[in-house]
Formats: sequence, structure tokens, C-alpha cells
Amino acid sequence: MGEDVAAQEFTPADRTRYREKVRRCLDVLERMLAESSFDTDDPWTGVEVELNLVDAGGDPALRNDEVLEAIDDPGFQTELGRFNIELNLPPGPLADGGLIACEQSLRESLNAAEERASAVGAHQVMIGILPTLTESHLTAEAISENPRYHLLSDQILAARGEDLSIDIRGPERLRTVVDSIVPEAACTSTQFHVQVSPERFASYWNASQAVAGVQLAVAANSPYLLGRRLWAETRIPLFEQATDTRSEELITQGVRPRVWFGERWITSVFDLFEENVRYFPALLPVLDEEDPLTVLEAGGTPNLPELRLHNGTIYRWNRPVYDVSGGLPHLRVENRLLAAGPSVVDTVANAAFYFGLVRALAEADRPLWSQMSFSAAEENLHLAARDGIDAEIYWPGLGRVRATELIVRRLLPLAYEGLAAWGVGHDEAHRYLHLIEQRCLRGVNGSSWFVEQMREREDDDRLDALRAVLNVYREHMAENRPVHTW
Repeated sequence: MGEDVAAQEFTPADRTRYREKVRRCLDVLERMLAESSFDTDDPWTGVEVELNLVDAGGDPALRNDEVLEAIDDPGFQTELGRFNIELNLPPGPLADGGLIACEQSLRESLNAAEERASAVGAHQVMIGILPTLTESHLTAEAISENPRYHLLSDQILAARGEDLSIDIRGPERLRTVVDSIVPEAACTSTQFHVQVSPERFASYWNASQAVAGVQLAVAANSPYLLGRRLWAETRIPLFEQATDTRSEELITQGVRPRVWFGERWITSVFDLFEENVRYFPALLPVLDEEDPLTVLEAGGTPNLPELRLHNGTIYRWNRPVYDVSGGLPHLRVENRLLAAGPSVVDTVANAAFYFGLVRALAEADRPLWSQMSFSAAEENLHLAARDGIDAEIYWPGLGRVRATELIVRRLLPLAYEGLAAWGVGHDEAHRYLHLIEQRCLRGVNGSSWFVEQMREREDDDRLDALRAVLNVYREHMAENRPVHTW
């Protein structure tokens, strides 16, 4: 979905031709996986961060066009909501100071952008859901000007055939109905990319699925939506519901959701792309002139645009990515679980924990996923999203265990091993993994901190309290303080 899509209408014939083209792309991908040379030398990692925009008082600032014009940096891009922007860092290796370079690059980019954005009355905040959003912000007028977002919203609503229903139960309950996918824009995330060979892809994707729960538990950062305290990571149920193309009848029939954890461990990256084609109709049937088979047989590398666009409208929490760089194809696992923030150093700590842990588990002699059911991994995801730092999850050999205890006793040592395998020095690894350990020992992450601050203001007007806490949050974020020290 990173590519621009022009405003247009689609006919039934368009959808038929698109389905045929996507299947042709899938056939070519299958042949490439068997015959082609993928870029696997010196694999790189990448980080993307989605940001919210607020005014001086902490309310949403629907001004991303002005902000992007002021920032004038191609690394920053538009996002679905007019109160969102996204920063894409250049990918690079983890070895030889890659994590520290990531932190420095992220800080420098955000500091420069903040200075320019503030000149037009907007400020950046890294948080999973902007707590000062109100229902007045969740209308079609809040969708960014880029035609692809309006087109996507129209197609999701048309596929569903009725308005979207949001119903989330936590300590409080939120029930509302909306006529666009703007609630999806409320979900701002951090995405980690791991480049991996076709032969190792299944191991890295399975490992990423297996650790989803522990990732969320230690990094939850979205406790409030529309004034209600809901899940520790409310982004998870909100995103699942905000892009659901299924009516109640289709849900009852077992039709799969477009925001999807999946339903099985895989043996090949092809499994995921094949499921996408088999289970999901096209939302944006935009045809490209490329004939992928002709390109492949001529010795070139096909871009597979239809397959990639279709893949971008199926929101797996760990998404497969096919891309072409320097004329060579490569594959990535895109880890999409975590909220943005709270600070830059916290974000890099989350990245270090993920990159290290997934490397250690993917390269282990006995796969973790051979010891646990896929449904247990999915249940862990939702338990951790609901309960955050206090979550208890299932782990092979231990049964039900506090996620924080599991991380400190079992998983941090594995993360150190994995980072060493990436070429990260011990001191650099300790700089970031120590922050994960301290969150566990102190029982603090972004979500729990925000809830505690709100508890101290429980006698105040709810929206005023949310604004006040968000402004304190933004001050700590600007100081780049790790959340366990707030």
C-alpha cells in the first residue's frame, strides 16, 4: 500500500482480469522461489514509525499536508489520517553499530521534523492511539488527501455492505458505528523489517508469530480510545474491527478477516502469498502493464505489482514482503505488532528485542513452534494486547506464566545471543535490552504509565486529563527518556 493509486471506479471485468493477473504473478513467484537468485548476502533490517500530530493543547492536528510540506524530507510520508505521518528510515545491517545508528538517525529526523512542524502549529507524538481523539475526528473528512486512502475506504465499506461497528470491552466499554475506515488511522505503529532468504523465511515468520505475545506485553502503548480506557494495546482489536470487510453473516460462516494472525505454521513464504490469493478478493484491482512471465523469461526480475498491491491490503500482524532492489528480488518479514513510542530509545529497544529474539529462535536446532499450537500463539497475542505488562501467556515447558518473568528468565538471554549472531556487540545490545529488562522488573510500559497518570487525575474532566497526561508524555518523549524512568 506504499504505492500511489489514482482515484477510479472498478468494473466486474476489472476484478476478473485482476484475479487472473494476481494468479499469474503467484505462478511466477513460485517459479522464482525454485529457480531465481534472491538477495541474501549481508541481510538488512529496517524500521518504520507512524506518528500522530497534535496542536499545542494536545488535540489532534489534521494538518499532515502542511506538516509534510514544511518538513520537506522524502523519508516522511503521508498516512491514512490527516493527523498522521510516517517516517521510513533507510535500511541497513545490524552489525557494526546498526542499532545505535538507528537511534541516532531516528532522533535526528524527528528533531528536525518537529522544529519545522511546530512552525505550522503541529507537534509529533509517538503513541499507539492518540488518546485525545473524539468521534468528531473519525469521519471521512479526516482521511488524507491521497486518493488511494479514499478509494480503500470506499472499497472496504462496499465489500462489507454496511457501516463498520466498533465494540471493545476493557475496564470500560466502547461501542460506536462509523461510515469510513478512519478508525484504522487511529492505530499508529512501528514496523520492523527483517530481510531473509527464501529457505529461512518460514522459520523467521514462525518465530515472529510465536513471540507476538511477549512483544506486546512488554511494549503495549494504547490504553485509551475515544475517552475510554480499554485494552493495554487497544490497537489490536481496533485495527481488527476497523478494516473488517465481513458482515455478521460472513463472520458466522467462517470467512477469514483481512486483519489476520493466520491459522497455521508455514513451511514456505509461498504458503502466505497463496493464502492471500485463495482467501481474499481484491480491494483495489489496479492492473499494471508488466507481464511477469515475459520479464522473467527475458532474464529480468519482475516487480509482481498486482501481487504486491493485493498483499498490502491483507493486514497480517507479521506480513510477508516481496520487493526488488538493485535489480535483485528479496524477501522480508514485516513485524507490524507494536505501537509507536513511547520514546526513540524505547522504540530501538523494542527493535533490538525483536531482532535478537527472532534470530535466536529461527536458528535454533529445535523449533519453538514445533512445541506449541498455532492457536496458543494467537491466544497469547490477544491476552498480551488486553493485559499488557500484567499478561500471563502460554509458553512451552512452562505452561501459563507471567510474560515479564518469561522475558527476564528465558528470552532476554536468547535475545543477546541473537543480536550477537547479527554482529551486535555486547555493550550495544545491553544498552537496549537493559531497558526491556527494567520495564519487566518495574512493571512499567507506555500503557501502564499512562493509566497510572490518569488515575491520579480521576477527579478531573476525562478529556482535560487526557490532554494533560499526553502533554507530559510528549515532554518525556522529546527528552528521549526510557519509559521505565518516567
